[in-house]
Amino acid sequence: MLSTRITNARIVTMDQDRPAARELGIWRGRVVGLDEDVAGLPARRTLDLGGATVLPGFIDAHVHLAWAGLKAKSPSVAPSRRADDVLRVVAEAVAGAPVGGWVDFGGYDQRTLDRPLTAGDLDTVSAGRKVYLGHLSGHACLVNSAVLEGLPAEVARPDGFLAEGAMGAALRSRPPHSLAELAAAIEHAARVCRSEGITGCAEAGVGARLFGHSPIEGAAYQLAHESGRLPLRVRLMVAADALRPVRADAEDTTNRAIDLGLRTGFGEGTLSLGSLKIFTDGGMMARTAALTSPYLGSDGSGQLMHEPEVLESTIVEGHLAGWQLAVHAIGDRALDVALDALEKAQKLSPRPEARHRVEHAGLVRPDQLPRLAALGVTVVVQPSFLRYYGDDYATIMGEDRAGWLYRGRGFLDHGVRVAGSSDRPVANGAPLRAIQFMVERASESGRLIGPAEAITVDEALRAYTVEAARACHWDGDAGSIAPGKRADLVVLGDDPRRVDVSRIGDIEVVRTFVGGEDEF
Repeated sequence: MLSTRITNARIVTMDQDRPAARELGIWRGRVVGLDEDVAGLPARRTLDLGGATVLPGFIDAHVHLAWAGLKAKSPSVAPSRRADDVLRVVAEAVAGAPVGGWVDFGGYDQRTLDRPLTAGDLDTVSAGRKVYLGHLSGHACLVNSAVLEGLPAEVARPDGFLAEGAMGAALRSRPPHSLAELAAAIEHAARVCRSEGITGCAEAGVGARLFGHSPIEGAAYQLAHESGRLPLRVRLMVAADALRPVRADAEDTTNRAIDLGLRTGFGEGTLSLGSLKIFTDGGMMARTAALTSPYLGSDGSGQLMHEPEVLESTIVEGHLAGWQLAVHAIGDRALDVALDALEKAQKLSPRPEARHRVEHAGLVRPDQLPRLAALGVTVVVQPSFLRYYGDDYATIMGEDRAGWLYRGRGFLDHGVRVAGSSDRPVANGAPLRAIQFMVERASESGRLIGPAEAITVDEALRAYTVEAARACHWDGDAGSIAPGKRADLVVLGDDPRRVDVSRIGDIEVVRTFVGGEDEF
């Protein structure tokens, strides 16, 4: 007997062998069959969807659940145009915190303010508390003098604006969040994801010195899972910071590892280990993405996280140890470093099915496209960045480079696989909105950014289903609707392929099934 029969639906399977159906059956959390395969079989419940559209559940290949959940519960200084408004929000929020305590804020963006803010400005309203304003990008912060006093002199900039490693030092001086607090944050963010049709995601870096919330952060995901508060599937990326030197047999080619040598693929079902996350550069909003030519109107070209030789060593050793690699590379200079290291790694020890990933690939020169294709890497892009930050990005890149931002068509035409993601909470995480932006390539002001890079709706849907599943090593179980695959499904009020592109982001998510269950 089927547990659930779905009937009267427009089923878009994303399976080329059988692209459409009207009915499907579910048993023990998996799809039993479609149409005639399940016709006449008894079922415990039957859902008549009245012609609604069913797709494979969306997969967000790069998110930050703990960060998103914590940010949602923290006071925000966004949106602000006046520095005095930011200070007013800080003054009001710190009043409820204990003297000497730490107070986090989200949404800081120095680019939008009428004047720069400094640590001294924060001191006037912090009332004896330690104040941390997290930058919208996640790659910088503004802190007050009470935070600066606890930092090494080489990173404690007097103005309080700290980027990348200096920001990481500030975060490490913060008392760690408790596992209970982190589990609650994870659950909150995961519930939002599920409401948007997401059935699985890749958490982009536990154990990171740059973004870490606790030295035992991974345990918070385990706690959320064990206590029934993880409503979708999560693949944990492990930050390369968590690796430590090991002495293993020479045949095993493992020089650095996390404890017990665990790597990509450990675990199954709802919670498992995914890629090794390696940062090569920063971000565009913080002007720390590493470029080969300076940002327009500036003599700065961003920064690499380490010397190229150090980054190469980490990438090569991660590959030799058997990890799938997720290499954060936003600027084109950072991508050069990543490609050089990946080429060396594959030459030393060929692993054609490693499925290495480049996270973001924010600025990609034409000459880099064939190199990406030859390596067989998947680029994990964030279409919403173009929508919400595209005006700024296009301006700082200039007309000659704006068309290289967060490419789509250029990747596909060269045979480079593209997986969709949000980098939540850096930008809106709704997959339907991102799918719309991949086709439109328009910023909030209506500015078209690299319009030649637009892709079709079908290709964008594939990025959030088939390709995202493959990037997470879930393609045997998810990403398409077929007998034997998990019943991870999203029911939509309309078909994204049949409505005007401008309406895709507003399509209603009616319900989301994870393992055949649509209630949580």
